[in-house]
Amino acid sequence: MSYKDDIKYMRMCFSLAKKGAGNVAPNPMVGCVILDKFGKLVSKGYHKKYGQNHAERDALLKLKNNEAQGGTLYVNLEPCSHYGKTPPCVDLIIERKLKRVVIGMKDVNPKVDGISKLKSAGIEIDYVLEEESRFLNRMFIKTMTQKLPYVVLKTAATMDGKIAAKTGSSKWITSEKSRELVYKMRREFDCILTSSNTVIADNPSMSQTKWRCVLDKDLRTDKNSKIYSYNTYVASRQNTPLKNGKLDLEAVLRELYKLGIYSVWVECGGVLAGSLLKSGLIDEVYQFIAPKILNDNAGISCFNGNNVNDIKEAKNLKIYEVKYLNPDILIKACINSF
Repeated sequence: MSYKDDIKYMRMCFSLAKKGAGNVAPNPMVGCVILDKFGKLVSKGYHKKYGQNHAERDALLKLKNNEAQGGTLYVNLEPCSHYGKTPPCVDLIIERKLKRVVIGMKDVNPKVDGISKLKSAGIEIDYVLEEESRFLNRMFIKTMTQKLPYVVLKTAATMDGKIAAKTGSSKWITSEKSRELVYKMRREFDCILTSSNTVIADNPSMSQTKWRCVLDKDLRTDKNSKIYSYNTYVASRQNTPLKNGKLDLEAVLRELYKLGIYSVWVECGGVLAGSLLKSGLIDEVYQFIAPKILNDNAGISCFNGNNVNDIKEAKNLKIYEVKYLNPDILIKACINSF
């Protein structure tokens, strides 16, 4: 196979892998494509849900006549070599007598050493699109290496960066179309995190995820607030250490990780957003920008919490997607590299 073919089939793996988004955590998203010895595509598979077959097993078990023998297997993550919820994928790959395996990235799980086992069995190993493979599974990389959930902050702002007027008036900055997209996006995350100020001001339900987390140091929120109709973790001074008189935000995230929460969607005001940013706890920002200008420096900003004297101190992000929603714009940007 040519390098061009390798790229083509690895990108096919990416598309398959994305079908498992929101259902496979704490596992990574993985897709697999199998070609026979003549280069014909004979099977595809992906990891559909945590606890179910991995992508390689899903694809290989669809073959009835061992069409994979002498062929090539593409997978965006190193095949597993240990027993977990399912048997090791490398054993099945060796059993089916594949000639070549093309891998997107090496697994960051220290238990996995599938590459060595495949090489020992005489199987050729090649790599392609490592950077794209790592980006696809950036959430998995963080949770596996740092034991912290992946954090995405969503903001909705005017073109001059304001999320509300000085009076607190904020409904609605962005369009209904943007708000509907936000509701859909929330469902891709394990938890929505917000502040007591947001609960008191807006009384949101935030019902789209399995978990909600409210930062309420002094338990100021009303127990009858809509958000408490659902499974909600309240971080207060009673269960969370303080740092400089405020809740230790990293300690909150570590507690959420212990609860099996691997991805967190944050919706909050500028003070909490600024604290999270300053603490290095935000991985990505999804910024919805409306074609509006408040033209008032007293308005409430997206981020507020740092004392900056030099523009060089600004936080640098890497934009990876810009989407026009008519009339709004959505910008997705990463803060950390993978």
